[in-house]
Amino acid sequence: MRIVPASLVPALFVLLWSTGFIGAKYGLPYAEPFTFLLIRFAVVIPVLATAAVATSAPWPRRPADLGRLAFVGILLHGFYLWGVFFAIKTGVPAGVAALIVGLQPLLTAALGRLYLHERLSRTGWIGLALGLAGVGFVVGPSIDFSHASVGGFAAAFVALLAITAATLYQKRHGSGMNLITGSAVQFAAAALAVLPVAALFEHWRIEWNGSFVFAVLWLALVLSIGAISLLHLLIRRGAATRVASLFYLTPSVTAVLAYFLFGERLNMFTITGFVLAALGVALVTRR
Repeated sequence: MRIVPASLVPALFVLLWSTGFIGAKYGLPYAEPFTFLLIRFAVVIPVLATAAVATSAPWPRRPADLGRLAFVGILLHGFYLWGVFFAIKTGVPAGVAALIVGLQPLLTAALGRLYLHERLSRTGWIGLALGLAGVGFVVGPSIDFSHASVGGFAAAFVALLAITAATLYQKRHGSGMNLITGSAVQFAAAALAVLPVAALFEHWRIEWNGSFVFAVLWLALVLSIGAISLLHLLIRRGAATRVASLFYLTPSVTAVLAYFLFGERLNMFTITGFVLAALGVALVTRR
């Protein structure tokens, strides 16, 4: 990670994390969600294992350490992605799902006071509120409740709870995690959690084409290795609430990427949301 200046790590993380939604848009038309996730894991795990051997990275040996890594992996790579994908699949608009998951910084700040004893100033709370308002401006125009199911909304809240719990738990227990071997264990645990769901509820049908292969490789190598490593690095270096506030920026960055890649419209709501979210993050992360 030394090849990236520390000051640029948050911006790079936001950019890479935002491309995950673009990659999903490329790949999900050609495979069911959990099958898609398993293929992504099948690419990531051997790459990380090979990197671990090449760099002689230490593997966790104590059962307690393995258990903690597996717990975070199942939450972050299993339940979070499962919740988002299932919500959208069952009729919850992507904008609504993004808005629900966008509650994460507020929930992290509230629970962080109890679990990590992190304090947030009045200015920080104002920043969190501005960030949430910014997310609302970005996704608000796309909200449509007419076809959503109760189960879909429940899944979106499961995703919110999962990524919040993963962030807090990783901050408290994962500071010494090796980024290569620790991530390999986390992805392996998530794969074991997703496998029975895919086996029970999906048909394993895949349409192999250039778009699907590109999406798998991008999500596996750039997102699952690059962005997740940056996330763990940020959690290790900073307060959980400051790290979580960066997620406020992803809907706006995703909207800009979709404008250039898919010709989706950028309007004043999106631009206003980006400004509010950026201001909110600046207030939360300032020292």
